[in-house]
Amino acid sequence: MGQHATAARRLAFALALLPLAVQAQSKLGYVDMKRLLDNAPQVQAGRERLQREFATRDTALKQEETRLAEIKRVFERDGALLSKPDADIRKREIDALERSVKRTRDELRGELKSRSDQELDKSWQEINNTVVDYAREQGLDLVVPSPVVFADPRIDITDRVLERLRREFQTRQATP
Repeated sequence: MGQHATAARRLAFALALLPLAVQAQSKLGYVDMKRLLDNAPQVQAGRERLQREFATRDTALKQEETRLAEIKRVFERDGALLSKPDADIRKREIDALERSVKRTRDELRGELKSRSDQELDKSWQEINNTVVDYAREQGLDLVVPSPVVFADPRIDITDRVLERLRREFQTRQATP
């Protein structure tokens, strides 16, 4: 039984060292996906497209909100001077405009959220593919995305991937 216990201990010790041997042979990388999503030109271009796409409707909404605020201000100032039927009519107009503004704001937010998600999905796929391509070219066995507790800066590939994303974006912009 002593020999079996010694053999079992040796096997357990060898199995415990196995991850260290594998780790010594593996090449690891770390990528800060939040930083890529914040700084990739593909994502920034998507944000700019959305701003242009929604600018007119956003401006119209702000004008309606300003108009509503002005009507409310005048009603608060002059409402006591109006007859009861006129005050009721004015109050219904304000209520209707408030509902319209709220509905327009909610629709605009919903559409903006949906379009933002579409743009982010498109950019996310491109960013992810770029990370994978870079990892394969560099012979990395594993790339760990953020958040992590700690990553040594020497395995951080974020800047190199971001630079590649910038080059790819510029190349695409230069191509008609």
